[in-house]
Amino acid sequence: MLMTQSSLFSPPINFSLKKHYNETKNIALFSGNNLRENKLSLSSRKKIGKTGVLYNGYSYFTSPCHPLQLDLPNHFNGDDDDDDDVSTDGIGIVDFFQGKNILITGATGLLGKVIVEKILRSTPVGKIYLLIKAKDKDAAFHRLTNEIIDSDLFKCLKDEHGESYEAFVREKLIPVVGDICEPNMGLDSDSADALRKDVHVVIQSAASTTLNERYDVLIEANVTAPQRVMRFAKTCKNLKLFAQISTAYVNGRREGVMLEDPLIMGDNRRKEDCDANIPRLDIADEINLALKSCSAAASDYDVTKDLKKLGLERAELFGWYNTYHLTKAMGEMVLNEIRGDVPVLIIRPTVIESSFKEPVPGWIQGNRMFDPVIISYGKGQLPAFFGNPEVTMDIIPVDMVANTTIAAIAKEANKNKPQLNVYHVASSNRNPLKYTDFFEYLYEYFNSSPLVESQNISRIEYFSDFNDFSEYTRGEISQQLETNNVVGDEHGNVIRKAQNKCRARVAYAQQLCKMYEFIGFFNARFDTRNTEKLVKEMSKEERINFEVDVMNIDWRKYFQEIHIPGVKKHIINGTRASI
Repeated sequence: MLMTQSSLFSPPINFSLKKHYNETKNIALFSGNNLRENKLSLSSRKKIGKTGVLYNGYSYFTSPCHPLQLDLPNHFNGDDDDDDDVSTDGIGIVDFFQGKNILITGATGLLGKVIVEKILRSTPVGKIYLLIKAKDKDAAFHRLTNEIIDSDLFKCLKDEHGESYEAFVREKLIPVVGDICEPNMGLDSDSADALRKDVHVVIQSAASTTLNERYDVLIEANVTAPQRVMRFAKTCKNLKLFAQISTAYVNGRREGVMLEDPLIMGDNRRKEDCDANIPRLDIADEINLALKSCSAAASDYDVTKDLKKLGLERAELFGWYNTYHLTKAMGEMVLNEIRGDVPVLIIRPTVIESSFKEPVPGWIQGNRMFDPVIISYGKGQLPAFFGNPEVTMDIIPVDMVANTTIAAIAKEANKNKPQLNVYHVASSNRNPLKYTDFFEYLYEYFNSSPLVESQNISRIEYFSDFNDFSEYTRGEISQQLETNNVVGDEHGNVIRKAQNKCRARVAYAQQLCKMYEFIGFFNARFDTRNTEKLVKEMSKEERINFEVDVMNIDWRKYFQEIHIPGVKKHIINGTRASI
């Protein structure tokens, strides 16, 4: 599925890269013999209160308006042994953002929206320019109102400001008509000039996140579009930093500990012990390949089918799990090559789920990565899982990703050095969660608080063989629906209906587990050294107001008291869609 912000670039089915090739063909200039092997150490593994500050007449609230009261471990507050690790002065997050003007793409998506809300609520920011795809200013303003200002995510901010809320957000949030899939981001000359003069920080959050979308669509959204944003950012006179929201899975098919290293043009992620002739990733060649495939197929259906297949084949060839991860990696490579002396921050979150605390616990938008699994299991429609129960999952709440992004922007921009820094926002290395624990927490919750549609909730079974998984799932679902014992009418309609329902549920369970296969057997963890340093450099107040430490998460309480209730409220009750 696409994040909300991906509506910024939804090309028609016959979309072609041809008009953009001239913009990107110079990537070939970067394709020297700079392939780097990154040796990674292998880890052992098994087989199978409310506070505020006042600036410019407005109050900025530095903690959620409805703080969550949980008995959680806190490694950085209230423990005398940690006092030596606390920076007295801190990073200076609030001071950095005072009066700064920010340009954000993808602001209507899950993470982009949380970043906007947090900056507005907790810092004395100048203006936040939101690039919005719309036919004119009125349409952009309408989207801003409906998708951001009136969002329930902003209720906390609305409650804090009361009658002045409307005036506050209208002054701070500036919609800009644009499209990152167009040259110069689709900006008119007046808007472009204003941004070049005003913007201090660019946050590039827009992306297409469908794992196995058409290759050309993902190249356009995740490679050439960020390139355009960077080229525009380089023309901003007061630019302090460019932040790119990526994904931790750009590290590809590697095992052990994934380091916070930049990706270099030409890198592939094939396993280092692979005997095959490892190819070199040439982005210009990949664009050409997608372009040729667009014109080679005979119909729109064939184009879509061929380009989805092509993307998966190229991802497999170069060592990534899917087309999305491959194109996000390509996007990082391009940014690293063209950035010049622009300070760049790469944020690589793992699987983003609902908010831990801010602005309210459990807020989520859209059916996220693990939520279809949670909902299907809660309904009794997922009796088994294709994966290793001892594998470590990696989930991170959206507010921790937003806080890390904001704090890291302040830290890296204050250095005033033309560096590229990578931050993994992950939990697996410091607060690991295994699948066996995850599904146990789900079982405990749904066993005591079943969904209306739930049927026979039992502990999940695990399979390492997909055929065994499919056979077991088919038997369990068939037994639930009693397809062997159901009595039909003289035409057999009732029997056929039950059998069709069984086939549909089995097919969905198969599709779900195939989609998550790459993380069901994922033998790697993500190094978070830069995020840990960030925590140490924060003052005590910053650690409270911009919480980023994953050690504060109790996973049982997070799922049972925060996330699943949030899924029920914002997804199940919000849509009542049958899965």
